[in-house]
Amino acid sequence: MGKDVIIACDFPSQEATLDFLAKFEKLDRKPFLKIGMELFYGAGQQIVREIKSRGHKIFLDLKLHDIPNTVESAMRVLSSLDVDMTNLHAAGGKKMMEGAIKGLTRSDGTRPLLIAVTQLTSTNQEMMEQELLIHGTVEEVAGHYAKNAASAGLDGVVCSPLESPRVHSLCGAKFLTVTPGVRFAEGDKGDQSRVTTPAKAKELGSNYIVVGRPITKAEDPVAAYLRAVEEFCD
Repeated sequence: MGKDVIIACDFPSQEATLDFLAKFEKLDRKPFLKIGMELFYGAGQQIVREIKSRGHKIFLDLKLHDIPNTVESAMRVLSSLDVDMTNLHAAGGKKMMEGAIKGLTRSDGTRPLLIAVTQLTSTNQEMMEQELLIHGTVEEVAGHYAKNAASAGLDGVVCSPLESPRVHSLCGAKFLTVTPGVRFAEGDKGDQSRVTTPAKAKELGSNYIVVGRPITKAEDPVAAYLRAVEEFCD
């Protein structure tokens, strides 16, 4: 199974995003891009279509979490955008995840990859127990949510790279782990609690890593991207 680096395009506008992507125009490799809530709410469906028309793969990261019927209906709308991957919160339960697959599947039977967020990488053990009243280790909870997602028919989960080995042991090698919380060895953790490097994420078995500020805020974003590719993919 191939590995790839996904750049988190967490920009507030279409203009800022396209200015950033202009830096990569001379690369033979078209970066896989994540469009999250900030950009999608700021620029709408048009930014998805524009980036897709430029030949990029897109992970649409909206983390849907609502009653099953609402999520199914929302996924039916998103299915027309021709993204390559999208997601929801596993905490919504199996019925919601099953509804999401139903809504996301087009009339010809095709659909984007659908993955579920287990626990945000900003969540630590203390927060999970004291604020969310979820008991058990973060790794145990992420594994349990991953099993629910696999049972519902999803393709994988969003989790910390540190949780990839357990997820694969519980759900199989073909079940995808898409892992944010990746920083270069000398980088600042920012608001992430459970982080590691691209090389360590590769060692732990991540299928995709999502890298935002270490690339987008780098002095040379192209060099930072190529470094992440070299450490994770090569």
